[in-house]
Amino acid sequence: MIKFFLMVNKQGQTRLSRYYEHVEINKRTMLEAEVIKKCLSRSKDQCSFIEYKDFKLVYRQYAALFVVVGINETENEMAVYELIHNFVEVLDKYFSRV
Repeated sequence: MIKFFLMVNKQGQTRLSRYYEHVEINKRTMLEAEVIKKCLSRSKDQCSFIEYKDFKLVYRQYAALFVVVGINETENEMAVYELIHNFVEVLDKYFSRV
């Protein structure tokens, strides 16, 4: 199950966030800061799957944009990785030059 969906730029600013479970606003900002720090600090050679607290992070970088999805332990990481790519392709077709 997907817990949250984030789009973040290289400066660490959240451009889009969607939570599928209730999380208080102050906890959201702390969570986003920690997740962004973890994803931005990794090199391109490292795996795009991170175990974090009680869930997993799946992220993918497109130019200056990171797409990060938080999932539970039972979700398939590769399926979510492909979901991210499909989502970006749809955005690109709709808006052109995403």
